[in-house]
Amino acid sequence: MTPHFSRRNVLQGTGAGALALFMSNVLPAAAKAKESLRAVYHMTPPSGWLCDPQRPVYVNGAYHLYYLHSAQNNGPGGWDHATTTDCVVFDHHGVAIPLQPDFPVWSGSAVVDTANTAGFGASAIVVLATQPTGGIRKHQEQYLYWSTDGGYTFTALPDPVIVNTDGRAATTQAEIENAEWFRDPKIHWDAARSEWVCVIGRARYAAFYTSQNLRDWQLKRNFDYPNHALGGIECPDLFEMTADDGTRHWVLGASMDAYSIGLPMTYAYWTGTWDGGQFLADNLDPQWLDWGWDWYGAVTWPAAEAPDTRRYAIGWMNNWKYAARDVPTDASDGYNGQNSVVRELRLARQAGGWYSLLSSPVPALAGHAGSTTVLPDRTVSGSAVLPWSGHAYELELDISWDAAANVGVSVGRSADGTRHTNIGKYGAELYVDRGPSDLAGFSLVPFTRAAAPIDAAARSVHLRIFVDRQSVEVFVNAGHTVLSQQVHFAAGDTGISFYTDGGPATFSGITIRNFT
Repeated sequence: MTPHFSRRNVLQGTGAGALALFMSNVLPAAAKAKESLRAVYHMTPPSGWLCDPQRPVYVNGAYHLYYLHSAQNNGPGGWDHATTTDCVVFDHHGVAIPLQPDFPVWSGSAVVDTANTAGFGASAIVVLATQPTGGIRKHQEQYLYWSTDGGYTFTALPDPVIVNTDGRAATTQAEIENAEWFRDPKIHWDAARSEWVCVIGRARYAAFYTSQNLRDWQLKRNFDYPNHALGGIECPDLFEMTADDGTRHWVLGASMDAYSIGLPMTYAYWTGTWDGGQFLADNLDPQWLDWGWDWYGAVTWPAAEAPDTRRYAIGWMNNWKYAARDVPTDASDGYNGQNSVVRELRLARQAGGWYSLLSSPVPALAGHAGSTTVLPDRTVSGSAVLPWSGHAYELELDISWDAAANVGVSVGRSADGTRHTNIGKYGAELYVDRGPSDLAGFSLVPFTRAAAPIDAAARSVHLRIFVDRQSVEVFVNAGHTVLSQQVHFAAGDTGISFYTDGGPATFSGITIRNFT
């Protein structure tokens, strides 16, 4: 997303000429006939283009996840459907809400209407999704779909249930560009007031609506954030959660672009309260759920076994700074896009009195590892290559040092050491640098190095590094910090090495869990 380039135009296509521009990158000859590069333990589409995940609903013992899908990269599409019982393995069921002529389906959310508030039947699945009234690039408005067969097929109401009055009143180009940003409704049940709450992303604020029946909505007060350099709100998120000290909190999250001020382009969130008419943030400065380049359009949902204290989260591992391109898997496997591993979120009170979301990989993921290798502790001064190689694994370890200025791990190391992705601690930063893994024809420059803040005085760090054929996700210490990156690994990028600058470091508890 850039100030002059609408995300929705990129996602859904803006005509043959624009699509041809995005499809024009020529694949390197070496990429046209190679072994599969498909992710081993991440969700990918069977074919075609995967974009924003939609918040899952829990029905008949499974989580039903929908995602934006098109047969062509960045082309118009609808919602495809997948289910999972463990948040690791997904079964695909094809199209759930199809593309209609000149009427694509964009992001929104589904809810299980247990009490039949909408009148479609008890436990009907009701979806609100953004669609462009009047054709692509026209008025973004919210349409309603419902399903009575467990979420496999849907029926639509013909007219929008939340109309974009700003967009319909706009006349000048500037008004239109600002007013048309009216997207990604997220619905939550407010148990205290027995009503539905919906948050919708706008260019400079989040708009809140309430409803008794999911059909008729009343506009409430907006949530304005003072720092407009954060960019517009996309794929907003709204939920209640019980923290580790037993207190109850509301959380408002959104995918936002803060690149211009040196902050992430991922998922920002605020803790606070909902009083039935407005969201009141504890602090107007947001926290960030990810510091990498590639965790966008993320959604969270309650864990069925502990809905008050634990939530799961998944994000699209791409970035609109470079998403409108071919990628190596287009040629090798016929698809573009993957979702992150599913995380488990907990809300924890921090020493300063505020509350933060802590992330850890969903516990079920460990059960899918085929083998585990434990290597002896080692002290390294300079560099050392591990006697292990693989394409898809978790590397867990502790690093400690005294005088070293830079310490870290290289993953995806080629045999000659020229290609690799570095994960390390330098000064007040914990970084992931995928620059040395760049592939000709698929360059991610200048978006190569991502960094998160860390105590400059720290002399130890615990890392869980998840490597798959086209990605790296790093969970730091207790999970307050995570960095997620797509990485275009080549077939021979299978090694691991340790490195230090300015003194030795000890690498301990080295455990590698291999996925096949």
